[in-house]
Amino acid sequence: MATPTKIKLHKQDYLEISWDNGKTIKYPLKFLRDESPDANNKGETILWKHYPAPAKTNVPPQGYEIEKIEMVGNYAIQIKWKDGYDYGIYSWDLLERFGDYLEVKDNLHQDFNHED
Repeated sequence: MATPTKIKLHKQDYLEISWDNGKTIKYPLKFLRDESPDANNKGETILWKHYPAPAKTNVPPQGYEIEKIEMVGNYAIQIKWKDGYDYGIYSWDLLERFGDYLEVKDNLHQDFNHED
């Protein structure tokens, strides 16, 4: 598993993470907030039974802006958003998987929009 070497907030657009495997990923803040890994957002599974998340509520505009980022041990960060939301813990493993997803999504988008 990779670990971050640098985490930088670029304005209120994206969070850039440089990893010790040489990759640098730009995580759009809207994506990070919408994919927040807390039970209220994603639901939870207990003893093989899945409990879905309640209906999503609208996020106010300041909910996509970061107030602060705190380290959680040596394995994750917790983001506090400007609307007070701070429930999700983003582990390095999860952020790495998000990065893989974003890379594939960006590459597919480019391929499908390519004109000859």
